[in-house]
Order: sequence, then C-alpha cells, then structure tokens
Amino acid sequence: MRQGHRAALLQGPWSAVTGLWRQRWPRALLAVPVLVGAVALAALCGPAPVWAQGFSAEADALAPNLLSVPGEAMLIDPVRPERPPADAPLIVPLIVPGTQLDLSADEVGLASWYGAKFHKRRTASGELFDMKALTAAHPTLPFGSLVCVRSQATGRSVVVRINDRGPHTRKRVIDLSRGAAEVLGMVGLGLKPVELFALDDGARDCPTP
Repeated sequence: MRQGHRAALLQGPWSAVTGLWRQRWPRALLAVPVLVGAVALAALCGPAPVWAQGFSAEADALAPNLLSVPGEAMLIDPVRPERPPADAPLIVPLIVPGTQLDLSADEVGLASWYGAKFHKRRTASGELFDMKALTAAHPTLPFGSLVCVRSQATGRSVVVRINDRGPHTRKRVIDLSRGAAEVLGMVGLGLKPVELFALDDGARDCPTP
C-alpha cells in the first residue's frame, strides 16, 4: 500500500470527528448565554427573603439577624452604654420623684419599645420582663416609680411602672414594654416623641392635657 493511501486511512476517522466538532462548535458557543440566562431567571423566580416585620414564627426565628418592627429597641440598642465625651455638659434628669406634678412635662424625648426577644428574661430590678405588662425602662427613676407617658404622635397616654434600666443611649428617654406601646398606638411607627410625667405617690392617672 502506498504511503499516501495509508496516511489517508489513518486520518480518516479523526478527520470525521474534528469535522463534526467544527460544525457543532458555533452552536455550543450560542448555548452558553442561553444557559446563563436560564440560571438568572431561576434565581429571580425563587422565593423572596423573609424580613422580620412582626412577631410571626418566621420573624421570631430571624429576629436576631434582621430588623424587627420599627421602633423596637431590641436591635437598636448598642451592646455597651454610650459614654459622653469628657467635655460634655452634665445633664441632670428632669424627672424628680415625689415633686408636685403640674401640667408641663417633666421630660420630653424619643421613646422606643421592646418585646419578644426579652420576654420572660430578668430585668434590672430582678423581676421577669412581661412584654404585655405596662412597664418601662428608665435610666434614673427608682424601680416601682409610676410615670405617665403621653405620645405626641397619637395623643394617647398610659401609666407605666419602672422596672428596668435603659435606654442605654442619649437619643431616647424611655423604653416601653410592647403592651405600653400598643396602648399608645406606637407599634410599627418607629421612634416617636413622648412626654413623661412623674406621678406622686398614690396617683394612678395621667394629668389632663
């Protein structure tokens, strides 16, 4: 057999394979964008992430990592209390327990609330926190003090008992229980301005506006 014929026979099958690949190579290149587009479409059509906007089972499970109901203090408090600068002026609390109450607010500022994350946990006073009870955290008032809280946003009022310490920031004046926030209509509204009135011993009602 001649040398040229032998080379042609040896190259024949390989030539057929390479010829088929050359024919299909452009189609393979065209398939890549289609595959990428299909993957992107599947990602867009997948289930949306669950954001904690209330106290559903999903929200409670995700609460440590996601933003909760606007205004709730459980995720917006710093880990450690803020320390004022050394040259900051001394701020004396305006609420003085046992003083004669008048119709002017003893303290005005922003309020938040805290609920499920701290429910049944020990408060600074030693009692267990009940998010449905009408209680609050204040930085200076003695435990057991009664304070009238009036929302400037809704006009509603509620009397709360101080049983915890906070807020640990100078941006707010009081942290309410969820129950107190519900009475004021503040749940879901974010931080809102309130007026605080220290009640004398024996007083159980808010002053008339």
